[in-house]
Amino acid sequence: MAAKENGARSRRPKRTRVDSRSTVEPRGEPTLTLERIVAAAVELLDAQGIDGLSMRRLADRLGSGVMSLYWHVDNKEGVFDLALDSVLEYRGPSQTAEAHDWRADIAHILEDWRTIMLRHPWSVSLLSSRALGPNILGRLEALSSILSRAGVADADLNVAIWSLWNYVMGATITRASFDLSDTDRAAARQRLTHLSERYPTIERSRLLFDDDWIGTFRKGLDLLLVGLARKQ
Repeated sequence: MAAKENGARSRRPKRTRVDSRSTVEPRGEPTLTLERIVAAAVELLDAQGIDGLSMRRLADRLGSGVMSLYWHVDNKEGVFDLALDSVLEYRGPSQTAEAHDWRADIAHILEDWRTIMLRHPWSVSLLSSRALGPNILGRLEALSSILSRAGVADADLNVAIWSLWNYVMGATITRASFDLSDTDRAAARQRLTHLSERYPTIERSRLLFDDDWIGTFRKGLDLLLVGLARKQ
């Protein structure tokens, strides 16, 4: 995947006598800044999804004119890049957290990543289709550094990173997709009971009714990390 720094490019329409008043919106609105634009874009994406974001709707949310946005971002695609990267920032464990082993450090990064994507469902589809910004690259760098210090050979590092990537992305998509209502769950249970002779192991393990999503994620990650540890 090609990586790029997300944000406004330097080419913008030229104008003369730019001063601090140039970004102040009428009607007493706060100064329009890139930070406000990104925050408003995240709010809009959370509320209406990817299809709900347009430059007009973003400008309306900010109480701004559409053209004012283009002093800070090039286009809607740039807004997507900035919004995605902003929510994927990783600040690390709290300063008071006790020292952990390398597997606990990786688990913290991935659990935080999964939690963020579930909080902002639009981020899953954007992350799989866009160039990687500095914050997600920072996560991958942190994972790579931890694995390298733990003894994973450089020849195995890329496989390890993409395996972790695939795991957290797949787990997030599955969790978001299997949010069944009580009615749907009851109907599925009844149907599976009738088919128990054909799918005895699935019926016995209650695979389709296991809703311990966090526990399943952590146990699956443990299995993956045990496999990585054996490569040391």
